[in-house]
Amino acid sequence: MEKLDERQRAVFEGRNFAHFASHGEDGYPSVSPVWVDLDGDLVVINTAEGRRKTENVRRNPRVGISVHEQDNPYNHVALQGDVVEITHEGADAHIDALAKKYMDAEEYPWRADGEVRVIIKVQPDAISSMFVE
Repeated sequence: MEKLDERQRAVFEGRNFAHFASHGEDGYPSVSPVWVDLDGDLVVINTAEGRRKTENVRRNPRVGISVHEQDNPYNHVALQGDVVEITHEGADAHIDALAKKYMDAEEYPWRADGEVRVIIKVQPDAISSMFVE
């Protein structure tokens, strides 16, 4: 397991969009833009049941995540890791917290009726980054 250093953590903690790569059933990569968060040394995303990334990580927990700074996209962090937890616990509150972080909204505005939110936690195994400031 690798840990993010202080500078890398700042990119994940900032208002920066990430790209989440998982393995599709057909073996091809599936990449989605996502909001991202940290829980200690784990990288966290929030999605919903029935979505491709949720199904993919249940089948194959090996994923990739890249994130770049919105203000300077040359500053970026990329990682490979394993999904170590998939949970519904706290997922609704978490998507609202991400909406606050990314949109300054009190609640996630695109919640669908009957939608079941999911938190996916990733433990980094390999991390690379570049900062050009």
